[in-house]
Amino acid sequence: MTDGRTTRRVRARRYLSAWIGFSAGGRFSQALATTIVLFAFGEPTVRALVGAPGTWAVLVTLVVLAGLSLLGQRYRIEWHGVLPLSLIALVGYCGLSVLWSEYSWVALRGFAATLGFVGLGLYLALGRDLVQVIRACGDAFRVLLAVALGLEVLSGLVLDLPIPAFGIRGDIAFGGPIQGIGGTRNFMGFIAATALVTFVVEFLTRSVTRWRAIVSTATAVVTLMLVQSPITGLATIALTVTALALWSLRHARPGTRPVVNTVLSTFVVAMAVFLVVARDRVLPEIGAAGGTTTRLELWSEIRTFIAQYPIQGWGWVGTWPTEPVVPYVAFVDPSGVRFTSGLDAVVDAWLQIGLAGMLLLVGAAALAFARSWVTATTFPGVAYVWPAAVLVLLGVTSAAESYVLHGAGLMLFVTVLVVSARRRSWRIRLPRT
Repeated sequence: MTDGRTTRRVRARRYLSAWIGFSAGGRFSQALATTIVLFAFGEPTVRALVGAPGTWAVLVTLVVLAGLSLLGQRYRIEWHGVLPLSLIALVGYCGLSVLWSEYSWVALRGFAATLGFVGLGLYLALGRDLVQVIRACGDAFRVLLAVALGLEVLSGLVLDLPIPAFGIRGDIAFGGPIQGIGGTRNFMGFIAATALVTFVVEFLTRSVTRWRAIVSTATAVVTLMLVQSPITGLATIALTVTALALWSLRHARPGTRPVVNTVLSTFVVAMAVFLVVARDRVLPEIGAAGGTTTRLELWSEIRTFIAQYPIQGWGWVGTWPTEPVVPYVAFVDPSGVRFTSGLDAVVDAWLQIGLAGMLLLVGAAALAFARSWVTATTFPGVAYVWPAAVLVLLGVTSAAESYVLHGAGLMLFVTVLVVSARRRSWRIRLPRT
């Protein structure tokens, strides 16, 4: 009896060891990275197809596979000073907030989902190098855009019927707006804008053929035009300015870079002030007046609840729960549908984890942007332009949505955070123990 148990244990260890070795291989790791990006950005469609339990099953499976893959690569990964203290502090504080939450089980579930996407982001940053991450994202975005446009054509041109389960209304016949696999036009626009950045960097790093890059970029541009999202439009303008700034700085002499950075910072601040002062004229021109009114009303309601727990917040949940828990049950849009986020990452974080947690989030984002910007403008590798551009896109989009707090946005934020720290973290200079 004892010999039989010992034999089974030995076999189990051999199988586990063989699987860990296989999962650490290059092909499996790259396929897993592509699947992770597909799942994260296609989560609304996955949830519509298999429901919340199925989505949780996929998330847990991917986290386990990512953990085994990292375990197999543990001797090849440089761990010294890589994990940013800002990320550790932010995630740790989110976990602590569960303790004082009035909806502990809901908060615990939200924190578990947060840990899952943080883990997926860490796998992309640690298990793959930056060029491989960009390739995985590029392959995933090509599939996502093709499926999104295919469903829109099927709904709007072939069947002439909406697909309510995916949030598709079939308006592609009228030139948009389209929702694709994002569920909303804003998230679909976020997918298309991130894909556009990825495809351009793929082309610059010569990771794909010229024709594949041209077709992929054209698909992303067409999707952006059909989405007709004012938020994505502003993000695209910000990306254009960022691209011009990075090009100027990368071709400038080292001595003139501080002057160029000063001029760019002044220009950005002046544009921000102009947009705030002239918002009553600018917003109607880009079709964002109605959405802004809705957001302002929601933020006004949120502030009344923030005032009750201004420092520690109500407790972390990530995506707002569908259960009737206070305060989230009180936030309903004019059509009677409950909001699923605070429509602003800073306001949303302040509600959930208070002023302390919100400052941790802003600090982590600012530090990551500073590191990625310096690396993108000084390091010769073109691939390092991608983290800086993605952070700009996340920052602009998160001013009107809360993508950076959950799901694909959180995963992307963690990936860029760790990639940026790999080159600029002060802890890599500390002696090894």
